[in-house]
Amino acid sequence: MNVLVLALGIVVATAVSIMAMRHYLLDRIDSELASSRTALERTGFTREQIDALSAIGSLRDDLLLADAAGSLPRPETVFVAVDDAGRPLTFAGIPPTARQRELADAVSDPSRLSSSPSIRDVRFGGDEFRAVGARLGDGTVVVMATSTEAVRDGMARSLKVDLGVGALLLLLLGGLTLMGARHRLRPLEDMVETASAIAEGDLTQRVPAQKNPVLEIEQLRLALNTMLHQVESAFETRERTTSQLRRFVADASHELRTPLAAIRGYLQLFDKGMLRESSERERAGQRVRAETDRMARLVEELLLLARLDQQAELILGEVDLSRLAREAAEDLRIQQPSRPITVSAPSPLLIRADESGLRQVLGNLLTNVRTHTPVSAAVRIEVTQDSDRALLVVADEGPGMPEEDAARIFDRFFRAGGGAGSGLGMAIVQGVVEGHGGLVGVRTGSGAGLTVRVGLPVGNRRA
Repeated sequence: MNVLVLALGIVVATAVSIMAMRHYLLDRIDSELASSRTALERTGFTREQIDALSAIGSLRDDLLLADAAGSLPRPETVFVAVDDAGRPLTFAGIPPTARQRELADAVSDPSRLSSSPSIRDVRFGGDEFRAVGARLGDGTVVVMATSTEAVRDGMARSLKVDLGVGALLLLLLGGLTLMGARHRLRPLEDMVETASAIAEGDLTQRVPAQKNPVLEIEQLRLALNTMLHQVESAFETRERTTSQLRRFVADASHELRTPLAAIRGYLQLFDKGMLRESSERERAGQRVRAETDRMARLVEELLLLARLDQQAELILGEVDLSRLAREAAEDLRIQQPSRPITVSAPSPLLIRADESGLRQVLGNLLTNVRTHTPVSAAVRIEVTQDSDRALLVVADEGPGMPEEDAARIFDRFFRAGGGAGSGLGMAIVQGVVEGHGGLVGVRTGSGAGLTVRVGLPVGNRRA
């Protein structure tokens, strides 16, 4: 586009400059002819003087015609004296030259030409001339003509120079434009290469930055990199979620298969009449009921996790966290009277939360303590407030767990050391706490006990 605009500008500028030069040169020729006519008319030349001038002009034309090699230039100005009929006159016995006759023949009305202030274009001898007429003191008409061949030659040379310079400028601009376009489009080529690499499966590719980027392209690069980062994150999240779902389904199937197999086995024994003693039938019934209860709890926990995953609506209200901690401690004392339990819970510590959800958090944490630690292991329950958060700490002095197990403590169906339980308790704790907009973390080590810290916002407004 720039090249086309420059080409159009060169054409227009060349045309204007040539027309201006032509006008200037013709104006100079016209001015010289007008000055010569004025001089002749004012000085009042006579015929005798014209004879002398004609003789000089004839001698000059004869010399030019005698120069066969054409080494002398043809005269640019021709003048001839004519009568009223337009015939060239003879002066000093020298007849008019061929050029003078051609000029006289080219001017159809010399008298009108001499009386007109304008200057006319005439053509003779294959050349263009500007002609003017002047009347002498004795009434003789003199026609003077100046060739415009020099004007045409000058215009032709100027046109060649202008076109040559214009072509050079066009080539230069085209080269610079091509180089600039390649430099500006290099980021787009990088984007194409990055998109191709991503299409082949490499989601880590990003569009590299340039040293002197164009603002718009730099904005496009940043936006594209941001989009690619989000796409990569979404892909990783999907892969992680898919993997977790597969593992979840496999674990759930495995957990449900065990009680179902036990129930089926006892029912087969009952159907085949192999349970003859009443004590055997009673024991089988107890085992079936226990496995049924276990399967029911597992299903309920799975349903709860599913609702938490769907961000189910919480029933929020004013809850005294200190009261819930003391009540959970009393429940543990009833179940394990010999266990040392310490409670530090200032009353009241009100937060806006779902009471049933927080009761389940405390119940799951203390159930883990009861299940995975000896009765002699002390338990400390502490409730404090830190800035705009309420902190709940449940710490035991049990055997703790290795760091690799602690890293997976919130995974579903994970049981440290293959212990008892469904492996969903801590996953439910994390789901409930995060549903309230809080955070949960653990600190443990082999032989160092387990400390669980739960942080809940005091003014939770999630509904």
